[in-house]
Amino acid sequence: MSIVDALAGPADRRTRGADAVSYGLVASAIRDRNGIEAIADRWLGLETRGSGFDLFQSLGWTRAIFDFERDRGNSAFDPVIATLFDGQRLVGVLPLERIRTGARSLLVPLGHGFAQTSDALVDADVDTGEAVARLLRAAVSAAPSDGISLLKVRDGSALAQGLPRTSIQTGEVQGAPYVALDAYPDFAGYFSTIRSKTRKNIRNARNRLEREAPVEHRVVQDATERQALIERTLEGRAERLKEQGLTSRAFRDSGFRDFCTSLVARDDIALRAFSLQHHGRPLAEQWGFVHAGRYYAYVASRDFSHSDESPGKLHLSDIIRSCADEGLRGCDLGVPVMPYKLTFATETVAVRDYALPITPRGWVMFRLWDVLLRPALKKLILGLPVNLRSGLMRIAGHGH
Repeated sequence: MSIVDALAGPADRRTRGADAVSYGLVASAIRDRNGIEAIADRWLGLETRGSGFDLFQSLGWTRAIFDFERDRGNSAFDPVIATLFDGQRLVGVLPLERIRTGARSLLVPLGHGFAQTSDALVDADVDTGEAVARLLRAAVSAAPSDGISLLKVRDGSALAQGLPRTSIQTGEVQGAPYVALDAYPDFAGYFSTIRSKTRKNIRNARNRLEREAPVEHRVVQDATERQALIERTLEGRAERLKEQGLTSRAFRDSGFRDFCTSLVARDDIALRAFSLQHHGRPLAEQWGFVHAGRYYAYVASRDFSHSDESPGKLHLSDIIRSCADEGLRGCDLGVPVMPYKLTFATETVAVRDYALPITPRGWVMFRLWDVLLRPALKKLILGLPVNLRSGLMRIAGHGH
């Protein structure tokens, strides 16, 4: 069996030739920036026809990752942008990259350390299962690997609907809280659905702070101020993770700060930055992106010396109000589920991790590491006292 056939079931392989004729679909892979620019207009057109949470599969995000990896001189960067055409019409895009560890090679979502979801862009007129299967086969054919690792795939997304039955679910199911603003006539209509006790607590917290000094919610527009805000939130978030003895894929990458600040100057990514000020200093801050009418929260931090006033909750209500005033469809608060997010969420979308083994080595590694050992190790570490976790993290960091 060829490495490409490994992604297809027997019935799929028997009918593949007939489908190619009847659908007129042709899949291939782009490996460089010039190839992306050659289909840029059609990529943007596909985005306008989509309805999913596809910021991290957008043309702007893809360009930003390419440019960042080029600028930092990452010779290991190995992009694989799978595309699907129906004639001259672009009907599917799956941005991936190949990474290599000592034990295996994997195809993962492009910018996997920084992206918050895995998905594929698929035209609504194309069969999702057929499209995803062809995109995956094109990627593996262009960049042979031991397997495909797809983290944070939302239930109901094009990728979730199109994954082959042979895919393996790894890790625990997570959740991404979401605020559907388009279900209400305005912010007041939405906010009235929040529990009355919660609304009262938010008012009281704001009033207590106001008695000390004015509380101001700012939508930060100036590029220099945005950059400073981004650096503050990254520093605050990193410090909080350190205190908790935790880490993340993004913060383990030494280039994460530079990537985030590089986004400020881009005109193909719509960045938003918010600051809740008290005594003229940040009480809570957050920044993210607007794409296809939705706000995607990305990094947030807050002043923990004011935890009694729930500044994160107070700030999120202001952010959602700003998004409603802008006429956005909704706010994606992202994983993980946290109480302050659930206060405002109208729904929580289940998010799962999937693995698709290609080679025997890939199957063994996914089963041994991703399904058995890694979740057990994570559970063990999270079960440790915070001070012990923090000490271990400091030792690990010093070792690097």
